[in-house]
Amino acid sequence: QLQLVESGGGLVQPGGSLKLSCAASGFTLDYYAIGWFRQAPGKEREGVSCISSSDSSTYYANSVLGRFTISRDNAKNTVYLQMNSLNSEDTAVYYCAAAASGDVSQLHRLCVYLRLADFASWGQGTQVTVSS
Repeated sequence: QLQLVESGGGLVQPGGSLKLSCAASGFTLDYYAIGWFRQAPGKEREGVSCISSSDSSTYYANSVLGRFTISRDNAKNTVYLQMNSLNSEDTAVYYCAAAASGDVSQLHRLCVYLRLADFASWGQGTQVTVSS
C-alpha cells in the first residue's frame, strides 16, 4: 500500500529554517514525481516544489525560488524540502504527494504544472508556522 508521511514541521521565527521530510512506503521513488504543496488558512492548496524521479529535475514556485530546496534520498526512499529565510506567508500545512508515470517527459510535465488533480497519493500534512 502506497503511503506518504510528512514530518519536520513546527514553529519557527521569521528568517529561520526548517527541513521537511516525506517518507514513502509501499513503492519506490522511481517513475514518480513527488510534489510539495501547502495550504494556508482560508486559501487554496498550492504547489510549492517538485522533483522528478527520472533525472531529479527540480521545480519551484516563484514565491519560494531561491529559498527552498527539494532533494531526495533513494536509499531512504525519502524526499526533503529545505526551507530557508522563512516568513509569515510561508505559514501553512505542507503536504507531499506522488504522481506516477513511466514516461520521462510526462514526469517533467507533472512537475512543471503541479496540478493537484494529477497527484493521486497524498500524505497527511505537517504544520509550519512562522511567527515571532
